[in-house]
Amino acid sequence: MKSFARILIVLTVLCFPLGVLAQQPQASTGKGAPQVVSAPSHQAGYVIRPSSDTAPPGYAHTTYVLGSLDGKTPARFSTPQAIVTPGPAGAEPDITLFEEPETPQSMGCIYVSSPVSTGCIPNYSSGSGGPSSLGYGAIALVDAYDNPTAAADLAEFDSYWGLTAANFTKIWANGNGDCPNGPPANAGWAFEEDLDIEWAHVFAPKAAIVLVEACSNSYTDLFYAEEVAFSYIATNFKTTGGGQVSNSWQGGEPGGSGQYGDDLLFTDHLYTSGQGWIPAIQAFASSGDGGYEGNTTGYPSGNPWVVSAGGTSVMRNAANDYYYAQYCWAGSGGGYSMVEHSSTTFTGGNIGAWADFQYPIYGGVTNGSVAYRTTPDFSFNADPASGVIIYCGYACGDYPGWYYVGGTSVSSPSLASIVNRAGNKLGTVHLNAITGNNAFFTTAENNLTYATLPAASAYGSSFTDVTIGSNWGPFGSSSAIKGYDTCTGLGAAHTTTNK
Repeated sequence: MKSFARILIVLTVLCFPLGVLAQQPQASTGKGAPQVVSAPSHQAGYVIRPSSDTAPPGYAHTTYVLGSLDGKTPARFSTPQAIVTPGPAGAEPDITLFEEPETPQSMGCIYVSSPVSTGCIPNYSSGSGGPSSLGYGAIALVDAYDNPTAAADLAEFDSYWGLTAANFTKIWANGNGDCPNGPPANAGWAFEEDLDIEWAHVFAPKAAIVLVEACSNSYTDLFYAEEVAFSYIATNFKTTGGGQVSNSWQGGEPGGSGQYGDDLLFTDHLYTSGQGWIPAIQAFASSGDGGYEGNTTGYPSGNPWVVSAGGTSVMRNAANDYYYAQYCWAGSGGGYSMVEHSSTTFTGGNIGAWADFQYPIYGGVTNGSVAYRTTPDFSFNADPASGVIIYCGYACGDYPGWYYVGGTSVSSPSLASIVNRAGNKLGTVHLNAITGNNAFFTTAENNLTYATLPAASAYGSSFTDVTIGSNWGPFGSSSAIKGYDTCTGLGAAHTTTNK
């Protein structure tokens, strides 16, 4: 049986000075005499909320959750190693559960292969590999500010694990004139960018990785960067099928009718006129790390045109390290939009015939009133106790190295990569040659995934139904239940079927 060392959780948000936090002596591996510090929950742990933990109206924040041994500083390693965390006490009377950081090899096994095989045990050795080399087109990651060492960090990540070297491009989204000399460097967002580009590459190694850096974290700059990302894929990957755009950030819903115009910036509708058949492009967005959001959602997660990415916890059997189950991660964001509701009139947003993926669940009405868009859609491992390993260079100041990170910031790029690997090449606008390439809007990706829910065989082969755990937030909690729920959505992605 594993000997347990307690992993704690540090939340870093927006412009939190991660470079300063990381400049600490290297942490213990937890394999000798671990420092054990009590925490409120194996999932919640200690949460450090700096003054910049919320974004003012019109700005977005990025959130990720770091593994720590002392609840104060992130645990850093010169090479990836295990930290073992006890699972929830009493959850399984006859089985002792635990969590540990996951690798490209173990995540590939769980999400696109066979999770019950012995090969799913995390292998921290150099060259342990990952999923086979598949993928097409490009995956673009939209973030704010600059990471000067992004290319080198991705190369180090690929080299250590023995992954196919990435076809990587970095673009400054400064054509709007907000930063003529390029986005300024920012350590907090740079860490996010390392996470995004490294895990977007894991499941679709043949897809080009495109980092699009906005001038700032304002909605003005991020929405402009979104357009740059879509346009770049449409222009440069037209003959190879398009791709995906991932957004590991969120703020409040813009609100009002203006939100419907913002919604369309996350679709490929701008690239149909005069271009004939265009590549299909699908946007993803993290559902947030603050737990249940009640009658509100973050944005762009609540946009009905995006795939909202929620979070799970990966549990292992302490007797043999085998994968056991996935639970709802306590921090997984989820809730009901205040703006996007069931409608029979097309506005550019809302959920209607053009975005009907949740209609079978709610039937257009919830509690006697119109049904609202709910989040997330489906999920990926986001608990930092079972989180993923990334390589951090610039963002980690004088102590670059390997860090363990969770949050739905992991989910969005990872799910975009899994969907890319599936190769269905679905977008948000459909062009029909029979009608002269006239376009109509469609939420093809979510329509496909939600269509599995009524059919047990299709659902079981596509998703792991998560039925244990809940996400605690400022408006209460939402429990994981059979089928769809506002913690993990449809559940955890399983295989590339119906993706």
